[in-house]
Amino acid sequence: MKQINWFEKIVGSGLYTGYIPFASGTFGSLVAMLIYFMLPKSEDYKVLLFIIILFSILGIIISGKFEKVYGKDPAECTIDEWVGTWISFLGLPKDFLWIISAFILWRALDIIKPFPARKSENLKGGWGIMTDDIISGFYTFLIMQIIFNLISRT
Repeated sequence: MKQINWFEKIVGSGLYTGYIPFASGTFGSLVAMLIYFMLPKSEDYKVLLFIIILFSILGIIISGKFEKVYGKDPAECTIDEWVGTWISFLGLPKDFLWIISAFILWRALDIIKPFPARKSENLKGGWGIMTDDIISGFYTFLIMQIIFNLISRT
């Protein structure tokens, strides 16, 4: 059986939120939101975009290892929730109301898994674990941008 080292366990489980026995994805997303609020307030979003890319790459590698140890798309792996959460927040004001709205929509879409998110879970290893959350995060991003732009114009 393949082992997960301490770094992979911390990062892959979203600071151990994956080991919470219920709603580990929601707890992982909550931690991602807290991390987001600790990031520098920046209008260009370069920092957040860099973090999304970095954690997407790490997530593909590490979540593949989690799958080998714990089985298909394991609850113990919540790095995918981190990435999806952060994608949802891109381009929004760093305002609690906007972020909590994106968070709620993101969690709903992550659970529903609109096409092709559910289908992407069939991809092998870390790709399947990460891609459905990236897709759901992107859908949340699009919906939130439409709402934000409609409200901003009035």
